[in-house]
Amino acid sequence: MSLNPQLNFKTNPLSTEEMNALIIESIQDIKGKNIALLDLTHLDEAPTDFFIICEGDSTTQVKAITDNIYKSLKEEGHTLPSHYEGTKEALWVCLDYFTTVVHCFHKEKRAFYQLESLWSDAKYTEFDNL
Repeated sequence: MSLNPQLNFKTNPLSTEEMNALIIESIQDIKGKNIALLDLTHLDEAPTDFFIICEGDSTTQVKAITDNIYKSLKEEGHTLPSHYEGTKEALWVCLDYFTTVVHCFHKEKRAFYQLESLWSDAKYTEFDNL
């Protein structure tokens, strides 16, 4: 995958809700686990509006999940992340779509960092594993 945030799409962007739904669907397509949506909109000093957090069982799965998110949002949502990191090691990949930041973890890294605990005052929605 060639991540190039310099591409400029001229179509109407997705709403945040549509983008979040497409991200979650993209995670479920690759059997990502323990998917959580953290709504931070009511928090004054939050770095974004939403976090979507998930995990994979291997670095290969983490990479596949994030590649699928990138591809789906590029092709269906006509949007690219403003920033991304972690794709080389694929232990914790972060895709920043400005209003939504996706954190895809290898399961041990997720347990170590416990982002949900750090943002425990966020509104939390959990999604089924498929």
